[in-house]
Amino acid sequence: MGIQLKSARVERWDVAGDFVISRGARNHVDVVVAAIGVDDLVGRGEGTPIYYQGEDALMCRDQILRAMPHIAGMESAEARAAVQEILGPGAARNALDCALWDLEAQERGVPLWQLAGAEAAPSPRTTALTISLAAPERMAEQAARAEALGYRLLKLKLTGEGDRERVAAVRGGAPEARLLVDANESWGQLDLMEEAEALLALGVEMIEQPVPSGTDALLDGIYAPLPFVADESCHTVADVARIGAFYDGVNIKLDKAGGLTEALRLADAADEAGLAIMAGCMLSTSLAIAPAFILAQRARWVDLDGPALLARDREPGFRYERGTILPPGV
Repeated sequence: MGIQLKSARVERWDVAGDFVISRGARNHVDVVVAAIGVDDLVGRGEGTPIYYQGEDALMCRDQILRAMPHIAGMESAEARAAVQEILGPGAARNALDCALWDLEAQERGVPLWQLAGAEAAPSPRTTALTISLAAPERMAEQAARAEALGYRLLKLKLTGEGDRERVAAVRGGAPEARLLVDANESWGQLDLMEEAEALLALGVEMIEQPVPSGTDALLDGIYAPLPFVADESCHTVADVARIGAFYDGVNIKLDKAGGLTEALRLADAADEAGLAIMAGCMLSTSLAIAPAFILAQRARWVDLDGPALLARDREPGFRYERGTILPPGV
């Protein structure tokens, strides 16, 4: 008997406080969850809609419902290959792809990491914690609390205005922390070299997506003292050739890539292009982090704090202890 759709549903999870970036604030996240079964086995996957791509959770659920008749009755590995053709990158394909990975691992009686070709079981990793966009003094307070909890890697959301003041305030609030910054495409009109040099002096070690997607050539010829990492500019393998000359790394998120299948391909392409890997995530529960955690084993920077930003997580969940992300049971 081949695979069947058990359910495709939208779930709402509250954020702990507010999650604020340059595009706005969020107090909850809607995710889409797919459950695919065969006999008494059920594989599950979760996707968070890419809002800046126009996705929403209901749309993603409906994409899953429309795709299922095309793969119903297939074997899980065959279905996973077919899904890559039926659906484009995004949260719907991510949820389906990861559910099929989960199901196949159960069918074969092997852990997911082994099925994905990893050499060893995933180990705990240091993860960044996001500092939401706010006034400098408020961001300093967030950073001080995070450092007191043991986080030693912080990622700051910036907006293109007053960024140096925000970074300086965070540095004062968390003097021992490593700092990453996410410009969220907001530096297109700034002197990029001058900004990078100023942040280097404040102890920043990486700048994520400084310019708007599609204007990546603004980085051509800029030899900044800090690595630039593509986020919105790099979703899938097809993007690497286009942006590789302008960036030093790529932030791989399963929702952007459309699942673990494409994310692993993208990681291979990044390695071949000499680009550092960052393993990132959207706001999500631990169900979405489980496959991303396999990718994180290959990453220079890990930013898998989605569940840590929620008011509660699903069980069993990843644990966050003193800045380290640990899988369930470890």
